[in-house]
Amino acid sequence: MQISARGDYAVRAALSLAQAYPALMSAQAIAQDQNMPRKFLEAVLADLRRAGVVRAQRGAEGGYTLSHPPRDVTIGQILRAVDGPLAGVRGLRPEETQYSGAAENLPNLWVAVRAAVREVVDEVSLAELISGRMPAHVRKLTTRPDAWQPR
Repeated sequence: MQISARGDYAVRAALSLAQAYPALMSAQAIAQDQNMPRKFLEAVLADLRRAGVVRAQRGAEGGYTLSHPPRDVTIGQILRAVDGPLAGVRGLRPEETQYSGAAENLPNLWVAVRAAVREVVDEVSLAELISGRMPAHVRKLTTRPDAWQPR
């Protein structure tokens, strides 16, 4: 799975908002907190707002906050809000792919890949990520001998 810059920024911004929840944070404060360009962040925050993940308040005391408590917002929700479906194959959802011959079973693999990604990003909330107390099955993945090795 490739995490886009937009997805990375969205998760990092949401983590800043989760840590400040329920207080408001300005885009400038989030950008400074996460060391990211404000203009790009504002576009990401707009995507998160349209998806209902964050809400914005205008005015001198305005800013952004999560629409729901951090325990109720998953990393998967955030990634989908800015990048769309988690797994795609040439612009199709895995279950929409069809192949013949030697590749006829490939859709099963693509669906399994999506399910594996969901088992992580849809099972970890912002609150869990901030606290470092992620679900046991996710923590276990990081302890595999090759987990931290590039391939």
